[in-house]
Amino acid sequence: MGMHYLIQAIFVLVGLLSVLAALFNWEWFFTAHNTQFIVSNAGRQRARLFYAILGLLMIATGIYFFLNIQGIV
Repeated sequence: MGMHYLIQAIFVLVGLLSVLAALFNWEWFFTAHNTQFIVSNAGRQRARLFYAILGLLMIATGIYFFLNIQGIV
């Protein structure tokens, strides 16, 4: 397995984590120190939307680069 496949998998997994956290409103995710800037400035609902969009973008990026390496895109 090449290093680029590993990085693509990490993008997809982290994106999936972000989307799932936004969908299920995971308390541990939104009370973490790293998310407090967004939550405190935008509110919990907008932070959930932000992290859902961010997760989808990360998943799309991982898929795009996978398809690019395969020569499909």
